Amino acid sequence: MTPRLKFLALAAAPVLLAVAVPVAAAGTPGPSATRAAVAGDVVPGLTAHAARTGSVAADTSLSVAVSLAPRDHAGLAAFISRVTDPASADYGHYLTKAQFAARYGRTDAEVAKVKEYLKSQGLTVGKVHSGNLLIDAHGTAAQVQKAFGTTLSTYKDKSTGRSFYANEAAPTLPASVASLVSDVSGLNNQVVLHHQAAKVTPHNGPGGGYTPAQIKGGYNVSSSTTGSGQKIALLEFDGFQQSNITKYDSQYSLGSAAPTVKKVDGGSGSLGDGQVEVELDIEVLNAIAPKAAVTVFEGPNSDAGEVDTYQAIVDSGIPTTSISWGAAETQRTSSNLSAVDAVFQQGAAEGLGFYAASGDSGSDDAGNGGTSVDFPASDPNVTGVGGTTLTVTSSNAWSRETAWSGGGGGKSSKFSIPSWQTSVQQSQGGGKRQVPDVSALANPSPGVSIYSQGQWGQVGGTSAAAPEWAAYAALYNQQAAAAGKPNLGFANPALYATGGTGFHDITSGSNGAYSAAKGWDFTTGWGSYNASTLTSKLLGQ
Repeated sequence: MTPRLKFLALAAAPVLLAVAVPVAAAGTPGPSATRAAVAGDVVPGLTAHAARTGSVAADTSLSVAVSLAPRDHAGLAAFISRVTDPASADYGHYLTKAQFAARYGRTDAEVAKVKEYLKSQGLTVGKVHSGNLLIDAHGTAAQVQKAFGTTLSTYKDKSTGRSFYANEAAPTLPASVASLVSDVSGLNNQVVLHHQAAKVTPHNGPGGGYTPAQIKGGYNVSSSTTGSGQKIALLEFDGFQQSNITKYDSQYSLGSAAPTVKKVDGGSGSLGDGQVEVELDIEVLNAIAPKAAVTVFEGPNSDAGEVDTYQAIVDSGIPTTSISWGAAETQRTSSNLSAVDAVFQQGAAEGLGFYAASGDSGSDDAGNGGTSVDFPASDPNVTGVGGTTLTVTSSNAWSRETAWSGGGGGKSSKFSIPSWQTSVQQSQGGGKRQVPDVSALANPSPGVSIYSQGQWGQVGGTSAAAPEWAAYAALYNQQAAAAGKPNLGFANPALYATGGTGFHDITSGSNGAYSAAKGWDFTTGWGSYNASTLTSKLLGQ
């Protein structure tokens, strides 16, 4: 995966296509049980853009993540709407993990049924995650194909030449099991998520990119708020070197503690070109919220690794997450997007906020000459963060800001417009989810000053903007705690309720198909934050 993921999330559980086969007796479904397919769990246009090259070796070891559809989907959506609405009596009364599992997770008996089926097919069942909506398992390719009634083949992409494997048809399961399952991640590795860091320009010193003082000054961050006592998570598919982080912190006398690393499904492997991305994320968080405790969740760059890594973050209960990896909505299976969205819904119900980079390809995220947006920035339970060009004065105060041409934005092709966004519904949106929600400094010129791979550099992209907003959320949560108020959690309903108060309204610049305008727009959303005034507005002061 590359920073800034794009996925499709479906509002309802997937439709199951029944296949007429004899029904098995009660108990663990046998091989003759009526089977049903998990709709949408196959790579779209597979044979049109790739050529089959062979079969996956039977003894290949594979890991899968089996997602279960939440119970009472409508009730869950309604609860999230209330708990994140500042005008609701339920605002901020988030669920505990146990409460979420009891209300919206599958029952223990239902989970046991799925587990027993997987075991009966020879798979080794791993963790059942909090919420009772995700089960990990692993086995050989032969066992996986038998369990899910599909064939795994190898392919070569006709345009890029990249080799990958994928299931030829949607997976099937005994109907009594399939009725519980919304997605099986791990049946393909066609999509690699990409990071949204744009352009690294080396420098001999920290000059060339904005310093912590310039970023904090531009966004009116008080020196008295440091993120002390707060926690921030980073979703990453690569690693970092602490020596680079230490050099950055020392240069600016930040005094930040070393981040904690949590490896999911074995971690992200050896250091790759995403190292710059990870170190950018950590250093931007330290620049704005130097005393916040940062945890870096490193997972494999695969669809199973991705859903497991998001779930691990929710399991941790860390209230704020920055996401700089993504892909265009059209590049993922619809069932996988549904599975990821279910994780975000659990997070929203439990008071967790996610801030995702909107992409660095302007209004054409898929790069096919049309208009498209990035996932997960387009998810209705995530705050999508666009990009700007920020100018500060000699005293580091905000001077002006324009839309960055590379900042992702537009309308979703998958999600309907959420209720909290209808107040700014645009005709160009066509009734779909509109992206981004907010924005911040992203243009590589000036970009931000970072230290990575043993040298100073000037880096930009919406991968810088996402942690800028996640850091603000930590600062807000610090002040909310002091005032006896709840954490910000999923922020969008509260942010939209401000009507633009507390934002720098950006009215110039374009990202291709869309131009900045007064109020909310497809290039910068509401704009960037004025930390002092936005916090006062959100706290009701």
